[in-house]
Amino acid sequence: MVPSCCPGARLSPRSTSPDRTHHIMEHGGDIFLSGTVLLAAALAFVLLFRKLGLGAVLGYLVGGIIIGPDVLQLVADPELIVGFAEIGIVLLLFLVGLELAPSRLWQLKRDIFGLGFAQVALCGIALALFIYFVTGSTWGAALALGLPLGLSSTAQVLPLLQSQGRLNTPTGERAFSVLLFQDLSIVPLLTIVAALSRAPQTGPQTPGWLLALYAIAAIAGLVVAGRYGLAPLLKLIGKVAERELFIVAGLFAVFGSAALMDSIGLSAALGAFIAGVMLADSPFRHELEADIDPFRSILLGLFFLGVGMMLDIDVILANPMFIVAMAAALVVIKVAIIFGLAKAFGMENRAAFVLGLLLSQGGEFAFVLFAEAQAALLIEAEAASRFGAIVTLSMATTPFLMLITRLFGGVRGSGTEDMVDPEQARQSNAIVIGHGRFGQAVAQIFAGANISVTLIDINPDQIRLSGEFGRKVFYGDGTRIDLLRRAGAEAAGALLFCMDDKEFGPDQIAPIAHAFPEAQLFVRANDRRQLLALKHAPIAAAQRELFESSVKLAHTALLRTGIDPIVADRVVEEFRKRDCERLELQMEQGNIRAGMHLSFGAADSQAFDPQSD
Repeated sequence: MVPSCCPGARLSPRSTSPDRTHHIMEHGGDIFLSGTVLLAAALAFVLLFRKLGLGAVLGYLVGGIIIGPDVLQLVADPELIVGFAEIGIVLLLFLVGLELAPSRLWQLKRDIFGLGFAQVALCGIALALFIYFVTGSTWGAALALGLPLGLSSTAQVLPLLQSQGRLNTPTGERAFSVLLFQDLSIVPLLTIVAALSRAPQTGPQTPGWLLALYAIAAIAGLVVAGRYGLAPLLKLIGKVAERELFIVAGLFAVFGSAALMDSIGLSAALGAFIAGVMLADSPFRHELEADIDPFRSILLGLFFLGVGMMLDIDVILANPMFIVAMAAALVVIKVAIIFGLAKAFGMENRAAFVLGLLLSQGGEFAFVLFAEAQAALLIEAEAASRFGAIVTLSMATTPFLMLITRLFGGVRGSGTEDMVDPEQARQSNAIVIGHGRFGQAVAQIFAGANISVTLIDINPDQIRLSGEFGRKVFYGDGTRIDLLRRAGAEAAGALLFCMDDKEFGPDQIAPIAHAFPEAQLFVRANDRRQLLALKHAPIAAAQRELFESSVKLAHTALLRTGIDPIVADRVVEEFRKRDCERLELQMEQGNIRAGMHLSFGAADSQAFDPQSD
């Protein structure tokens, strides 16, 4: 054996010394102990703060403070935990990207580059001026501190919007657009800090314009890789039908895109977001969401625990009035500016104020920029700690501010703050998605057969109307796999999609059928075209919504206008027969015009005499 003190010496994989074994076991013990403490804190404080109605984020922050190095000292290295848990932010942006197809993202360009740019610029400059006049800092220090404070917390705001299903509301989309531009602004802000740097250069510096070219090339590369590489790979995995491979492929897409962006100095979360957008049109989007979301939830929780642990209590106790006053000023300034900008972009007073409160806190990227400013000799370590505490304290105010927004309609919009998630539903034998005129009839027939039914709808007005008639309808998008799981779809015998959605087709149905193989799927088809599109979908049956009612109305009209009942019955029977034959031809040929000769009244229609025996 080579002596361990020799330079470059390595132990053979099969030869482990007692000292090394002891070190590994001791190190592993530390990991397990720290993990146990973190999870215990998350369970205890999140349960408590949820019970108090203050939200999970504040529970994580307070839990981190309690177990951190300044209080109980149960976990000694919060920086390591935060660095690891930042993967949660990356996963979050990937999931957000999955919900935004490129066409939808293009529609948001005005909010992203208009409202987003205005928010970052005006809030950053206003806060820099405030710091300059209040603290007497140099212009360089004021900019290095003020510009990062203009950013908000992606890790805090997006999960809030996502958990309430309001990411696609006008307020949610505006908030997301601003947060996305903030991610894009990281490189320009780092460039500004580098330009203001007082530290001596240790090597060649990459100019900002070259970084911009690198960013464009990286984004283009991700687009090409997503469309021509990852999408075919997911189709191949779908044929193999191994669920764990979806998880591996999803995480590969996230980490690969994040690593590419990080390597050129851009936000890793931005890279993951682009990968998500490229897969937004994939038929396996819902499966990827359901598989990756648990990782995102756990890691984001660890991130906020780490932020709480990093809060320097000594810095706050040394000058508590300054910290509290600056955190309050940060929130007030951002609310005022964002409210004004939102009004300028056409938002109503209530929605503009909610948006301001939603984005009023400092963000996690401020810690990164403060560290860069400290390395650039623009601020001292004490200032970085002090303003880091201000950011953390501002993040802790957000759950309380969200309580205030309930007085203004909340962040949900459209009055959905009192809607109930399907997770609270009892286990049922059938789930009806869509409780409009079609779904109501289906649900009542199932109830008449003594079959338990869970009702889901995404329209708050419809939910409230159904409630007036004694029907308990749960709120949510019933085409999402994660929501169907929460509603008990894995144990249900039937999933009935009764919503009015012409675009609901095989691409959306396939991952649902794959996720719940024991359930039979039934679909309401808007018309014959949608019925043809469902030809190869893994469903038990589909029904055109107007077919039976139109046949019955025509039959009744024939009778009321004096037609012999026997003749009327023959006409309806022949119509049903011809329509069935025509539909079979259309299915075989994949052509909506097939079987035209079978239609009554067509130029080449087959002859039919209803009077003949």
